[in-house]
Amino acid sequence: MRAIVVRKFGATPELAEMPVPEPGPGSVQVHLEAAGVNPFDQKMASGVLEGKLPHDFPMILGVDGAGTITTLGAGVSRFTVGERVVGKFLTPPAGHGSFAEYAVLPEGGTLVPIPPGVPTVTAAALPTAGVTAQDLVDATHIEPGQTVLIVGATGGVGSFLVQLANIAGAHVIATARSTSADQMTRLGAAETVDYTAGSVRDQVAEAHPDGIDVLFDLVSPPETLSELSTLVRAGGTVYSTTFAADEDALRARSLRGGNIESKGKTPELARLLQRVAAGDVVVPIAATVPLAAGSEVIGATGARGKTVLTI
Repeated sequence: MRAIVVRKFGATPELAEMPVPEPGPGSVQVHLEAAGVNPFDQKMASGVLEGKLPHDFPMILGVDGAGTITTLGAGVSRFTVGERVVGKFLTPPAGHGSFAEYAVLPEGGTLVPIPPGVPTVTAAALPTAGVTAQDLVDATHIEPGQTVLIVGATGGVGSFLVQLANIAGAHVIATARSTSADQMTRLGAAETVDYTAGSVRDQVAEAHPDGIDVLFDLVSPPETLSELSTLVRAGGTVYSTTFAADEDALRARSLRGGNIESKGKTPELARLLQRVAAGDVVVPIAATVPLAAGSEVIGATGARGKTVLTI
């Protein structure tokens, strides 16, 4: 089968022929039709998991994937052959990911049926970014009427986070170039701040002199996050997905939150899929790229939404 692999940490991803994996007891084989691209894919290729998780080389990249179950391992009861599914294809040993024609996953892993009416390509864009956004909203316990600033709103996680915060009843401020302002408004932002037009902190402070309730920062380095956190009122919440938060400094200012890593699995993914099926959440796909060209988009920056590989 065709797959995108790296032969060692730090190597350039390449298209290669790999054996078709067979499911062992308690696992399923999925014929993948689409795979979502995430910043983590490049980090994985660069060795972020070295010393943290067993891995195999050549390492097949990719976490998010969707397709059809083709073979059941012994004892599998949750799924049936022919069922459309979507999930996270990262289990130890790492290196058997979703950037391939076939992949195997334990039935107890993060794998859920795709509801009728949700295209497979759409589902493939959802797991990592969508669940991260859901985890942020769940951790914050947003209340209706709160003011939420999302820095990095036009990326994969941000595009979902704008929608979920809006659904929770927040007044959402999204950072975006002026050319993306309409998109942010359609997704549920009440305001947009053009980060190319000047200091985001100064622009938000001018519009909201009494401060804001929540800051979700998906992109900033520590010094920028520290500056932006001064916008948040005492008792408010700051979360960074880039591990840029000084949690002791936040506590000293009576702010909750800190650095967060998504832990959401099957329940959160299933809940998101139902929202997509109901039309409450839109999956913003910026580009679809064939698997053969996938190595060209791994690690690319500046996407306005999700990139999906078609397999």
